[in-house]
Amino acid sequence: MSPRWFVVGAIAGASGVVLGAFGAHGLKARVTPDLLEVWETAAHYQILHALALLATSWASERWPGAGTTAAGWLFVSGIVIFSGSLYALVLSGVRALGAVTPVGGLCLIAGWLALALAAWRGR
Repeated sequence: MSPRWFVVGAIAGASGVVLGAFGAHGLKARVTPDLLEVWETAAHYQILHALALLATSWASERWPGAGTTAAGWLFVSGIVIFSGSLYALVLSGVRALGAVTPVGGLCLIAGWLALALAAWRGR
């Protein structure tokens, strides 16, 4: 397996758990239920795509090349932009940050498609 994507995925997973716990325990009394739900969505997608990075690590060994590399970078970008913009929105209260979130979502979708394409070409 590619240690790069595995390490990044493991760090993203660990930090996602930390951020999820922070939301559940540290923010519960400080933000509205709607904003807490936004935080939970960010943590959920971060942890889910941390697992996608672990899958990318495995796939990069099986089907090395541009597709798996692109998938890894797209998942990282998606986590940072999608989850990061939601975390920032909750902490800052600046609703305009929500306009950036779909860009992160597109990165996550593209990551899955890049992973599928790598598998398809490598079969």
